[in-house]
Amino acid sequence: MLEHPSFDPVAFQIGPVAVHWYGLMYLLGFALAWVVGRRLVARGVTRLTRNDLEDLIFYAIIGVIVGGRLGYVLFYKPAYYLQHPLEIFAVWEGGMAFHGGLIGVIAVIAWFAWRRGLRLLEVGDLVAPMVPLGLAAGRMGNFINGELWGRVSHVPWAMVFPGARDGLPRHPSQLYQFALEGLLLFLIVWWFARKPQPLGRVSAVFLIGYGVFRFLVEYTREPDSFLGLLAGGFSMGQWLSLPMILAGLWIFRWSARQPSAVAAI
Repeated sequence: MLEHPSFDPVAFQIGPVAVHWYGLMYLLGFALAWVVGRRLVARGVTRLTRNDLEDLIFYAIIGVIVGGRLGYVLFYKPAYYLQHPLEIFAVWEGGMAFHGGLIGVIAVIAWFAWRRGLRLLEVGDLVAPMVPLGLAAGRMGNFINGELWGRVSHVPWAMVFPGARDGLPRHPSQLYQFALEGLLLFLIVWWFARKPQPLGRVSAVFLIGYGVFRFLVEYTREPDSFLGLLAGGFSMGQWLSLPMILAGLWIFRWSARQPSAVAAI
């Protein structure tokens, strides 16, 4: 049994301004996305320019924050926020949902593609390899904060989290997500995109990969106390991942009828 290191959530403080590790992980995630995106643009796998990439990342930041917050409000606590609407804007108190953030980014990509005269999946295929490392950074932020811990377990690496009042050892599910949804998914998507692929194929691999990994990890993650398990014994995260998997499978099949990309990574 291990003990969570109980990191100080504040990385450093400048006067009255406290900079939290979780915020730094968000910045790191977008920085890594920018590095990966620059590599893709330099390799000529997209018609987007470096300036287009920087604009896209800026808009994606807005999509992640707005979509992630609204996703949490609508998917997890709609009744509460209906009674306390002003708290929707209190993002510093926590409460972000990946699936909402994904919807926000897809909306941004659709708008961006329309403005640039590009196809939605053409931009999506560029963005897909950029996302997993950002997810890895976010999950590391969850671990540093000691939040979103796993279910009670007695595996050798089970960990006691200070925020869990029962003091029982639990799966460090944040690290599972860091490894699967972050590092492993990045390797899979990056490897898959190394060869010219039909339009939408890389996006499909990301959707399927994330959906499957998230669905599996949810079996080790403690369900939200205010929701518990839902129909079928599935958590909210699992129910939200199923449409991702189905959409990815549909796009993968549809892409088989599309021409291959001009260049590979």
